[in-house]
Amino acid sequence: MTNLAEKLAESLKNNGVSLSYGPKESVDGHELIPVALVSYGFGGGSGSGSSGGDDSEVGEGEGGGGGGLSIPVGAYVGGPEGAVFRPNVVAVLAVSIPVIWTLGKAIARIVKAA
Repeated sequence: MTNLAEKLAESLKNNGVSLSYGPKESVDGHELIPVALVSYGFGGGSGSGSSGGDDSEVGEGEGGGGGGLSIPVGAYVGGPEGAVFRPNVVAVLAVSIPVIWTLGKAIARIVKAA
């Protein structure tokens, strides 16, 4: 199990920035580089022990899992003025909803306390 974790950590360390920036594409004569917010995580567990006073019921356990997320935030688009970042408006709005909600709750508590 340790070798698998070491191999996984090494492969993710080698990817680095290449996970956030896609390969250069040409669309309608414009060069663009897609940009994404990338996050991933892994976990594992183990356990043992008895589940009560009866020795016939011995508890055991193992487990593991992982997951990842990629949100396309925009692209760098090349043009006559150079490379310009063009945001993905839908992704920006979706990511900003929790921030706006939290800010609204904080302001409401401040007003209520005052």
